[in-house]
Amino acid sequence: MARVIAADPALRAGERPKGVRDLVILGAGVAGMAAAVEATKLGLDVEVIEASEPFATLVNFPRAKPIYTYPGTMTPQGGLQVTATVKEALVDELRAQTGREAIPITAGRAERIAREAGRLVVRLEGGRTVAARRVLIAIGRSGDFRRLGVPGETLAKVANRLHDPHDFAGRRVLVVGGGDAAVETAVALAEAGARVTLAHRAPRLSRPKPANLERLERARRASAEHLTVRPGTQVREIRADDVVLAGEDGASETLPNDAVFVMVGREAPLDFLRRAGIPIAGEMTPARWTALAAFLVFCAWLYDWKSGGVMSRLWYARHWFPTDLPDRLAALGGRDPHTLLGTLAISAAGPSFWYTLAYSTVVVGFGLRRIRRRHTPYVTAQTLTLMGIQVLPLFLLPEVILPQLGYHGLLPRGLLDALFPVASYGHGREYWRAYGLILAWPLDVYNLFTHQPLWWWIGIGFLQTCVLIPLGIHRFGKGFYCGWICSCGALAETLGDTHRHKMPHGPRWNRLDLAGQVVLAVALLLLALRIAGWVLPAGNWIDVHFDAELKERYKWTVDVFLGGVVGYGVYFWYSGRFWCRFFCPLAALMHVYARFSRFAIVADKKKCISCNLCTAACHQGIDVMNFANQGAPMQDPECVRCSACVQTCPTGVLAFGQVRRDGSLIRLDRLAASPVRMREGA
Repeated sequence: MARVIAADPALRAGERPKGVRDLVILGAGVAGMAAAVEATKLGLDVEVIEASEPFATLVNFPRAKPIYTYPGTMTPQGGLQVTATVKEALVDELRAQTGREAIPITAGRAERIAREAGRLVVRLEGGRTVAARRVLIAIGRSGDFRRLGVPGETLAKVANRLHDPHDFAGRRVLVVGGGDAAVETAVALAEAGARVTLAHRAPRLSRPKPANLERLERARRASAEHLTVRPGTQVREIRADDVVLAGEDGASETLPNDAVFVMVGREAPLDFLRRAGIPIAGEMTPARWTALAAFLVFCAWLYDWKSGGVMSRLWYARHWFPTDLPDRLAALGGRDPHTLLGTLAISAAGPSFWYTLAYSTVVVGFGLRRIRRRHTPYVTAQTLTLMGIQVLPLFLLPEVILPQLGYHGLLPRGLLDALFPVASYGHGREYWRAYGLILAWPLDVYNLFTHQPLWWWIGIGFLQTCVLIPLGIHRFGKGFYCGWICSCGALAETLGDTHRHKMPHGPRWNRLDLAGQVVLAVALLLLALRIAGWVLPAGNWIDVHFDAELKERYKWTVDVFLGGVVGYGVYFWYSGRFWCRFFCPLAALMHVYARFSRFAIVADKKKCISCNLCTAACHQGIDVMNFANQGAPMQDPECVRCSACVQTCPTGVLAFGQVRRDGSLIRLDRLAASPVRMREGA
């Protein structure tokens, strides 16, 4: 974790006052010391403050712990370089390089950072203060160790760090955790002669690096007596001479025990960051809750106005803009609908015109920004495609092109009647049904939920949903539609590009993924009812109640509330794919198709450094790093092929491709999505 806080701009631009450092660095780990080396070379007055000792995290690793730094084919920028592969040699290497720079290191623990008189003041335990122009926080995840929350966790035999595994030779040791630290601790203890049980909650180990898993397997084969792995197991209680474990079936088991190592990581130092005034990504403060509530209210107004609700009726009744546009443009010669101005006068009188115009403008504007930010051929092609689909078939076609063609008699009457029935409003025909050319059923249900069947739209809908989309998904995954065609995806990939990291992750949120299946089931039920209404004699119950009750309730609940108010209302707090991931019925249907897809994100596991950037960038909540660590193809049906994980990976681990059912590679995509692989010529 590294974050820079800058002092007042006026102070930064002027001469440095006496007693004010150019830079104070909190944390003398690898990141902090690397920054100190570079700052010293630039002639800055630097002070490093460390609560323990330089490189304390590395120093406290177990003896002879293997170190995974970065792929050997890469050379990082900066003066601090590492080549060692075990703890002791690496610490010596780092100390030697930083020692040459004579960097001043102060022992102390920072309590808070405050702004005083245009400068930053770091307050340490004991009352000492250090003033600086800038402060670099490089403390990593050095908060408190995570706890199990079970009785007996405070006993003296429970520890969070292993210094010398030989101290536990011949003793019965429980190691708790499913990551690299837990596996390395268990292996080191077993090799030193301890009798080790490694317990982790997940049904299988997926987090550790492949090399660590190989070491674990070798240790198990060498001596099953000294090392036992217990997947799907949780600690229930720790007692003086034993521990109580519970398996997946809930049954308890008591094991004799002399020592417990809880290796489940640390909590981030959030309290310190809050005291320093640094906003924490994703944390819902009172101000953020207020802003979210206000934006939800705005979205409720907007979608009610756009969808023919109370606000829309009020606008038409009061003849407020834009409903008065036909009269306004009439004075400019816009009475004749055959002219472009006359067509625009009619189209622009409806709220949906302005909503779609604003939507298209945002997609284009933020799409251009996305292309500038993410310099890959994949992002460029994808974004231009999304922009083109949004502007042409989803805006200009229903609002301008089709009405103009209709007024000039350039479309056959039979085609118009089949696709765009006569209406008593707007241009006299339902040109809005052209959305169905892009928005497939059940994302757009209205071309099928009609009082009388529109056979052409039924055919188009069947071709889209049951033929074209499954074929596209088979080769390119769900992202064939969600990432390259859908208008919801267009806004998520453009306006939502800088908010993708806000998507909630974790098991509790994953359970909400089933909500889309519920919406899909409702859409299927309504379709079955609508078909039954067509088949039954005229005037049946379905005919009487479907349009005014069932379809309207679906519209206001799913399209307006879930898709509009909630889907867009949480955009800047919970990512732009909230609707796509949790509620979209078409996405839920495509999850079924995706089970038969050849698409995968292929991982080169030897390059993976477990930085977690791929998972953090996924706005569908997929734990991409879990697959990358294993070198397994990522075929999660939630993937929308946005390329954020591929583009973000600093070592070029990931690539789009196709795999067989057994996971073997068929081919990699030719359209480059990884900047690292582009530089490597891969």
